Amino acid sequence: MELDRIEYILEKYFQGETTIAEEKELKDYFSSPNVAQHLEQYQPMFGYFSQVKQQKSTQEIPLPRPRDKKRNVAWLSIAASAVVLLGIGTYFFASQENTAPAVAQSELGTYDNPEEALKATQKALALLSNNVNIGIGSVQYINEYEQSKNKIFKQ
Repeated sequence: MELDRIEYILEKYFQGETTIAEEKELKDYFSSPNVAQHLEQYQPMFGYFSQVKQQKSTQEIPLPRPRDKKRNVAWLSIAASAVVLLGIGTYFFASQENTAPAVAQSELGTYDNPEEALKATQKALALLSNNVNIGIGSVQYINEYEQSKNKIFKQ
């Protein structure tokens, strides 16, 4: 009867459904000298668990000293101060650059000489025309692709 119970608990153990009390019962059974012959293959496994449980770790874990924390805090505060100063400097530098061109932007596009204005206008329109022609060329490729596609895939 005990052998049937051990086999039942062992089956539950391999399915991961045993309780702590049942696992203790298995460990006690397999650590005893009278183990059934067909279950002897599991004896080293349960013997290993009991051996490992008795082992003590002798490795010492170094704990951080309070002095190390003070050093870290000091370096972090120095780094944070540097970042703040860098941010303030960048802000002021950028704001000074933005105020100077504001005067030049108000004068942009005004010409005293009508011939200069005409040349500048012609130059801008030529640039615009060139870019529009490039765009139209791209559309022509798309139209050619559509026609080829329609020939191949008759809709």
